[in-house]
Amino acid sequence: MKNILNLIEIAIAALLIVFILLQKQGGGLSSVFGGGGGDESYRTKRGMEKWLVSGTIILAVAFAGLAIIRMLI
Repeated sequence: MKNILNLIEIAIAALLIVFILLQKQGGGLSSVFGGGGGDESYRTKRGMEKWLVSGTIILAVAFAGLAIIRMLI
């Protein structure tokens, strides 16, 4: 059982890395602190970009959940 959970967690981690790397590159840390072009940070995500963001969130929650389950077993 633990081996199966380990394999699933590795697969989710690999997918999470791919999803994060496929997302559009931002302007670095300047956008985090309020810098970098005003309009760009408030634009609507559409199509594949929206799907990647949603998938990243789902995979991150699944990864964290699996880590907690593995810790309790």
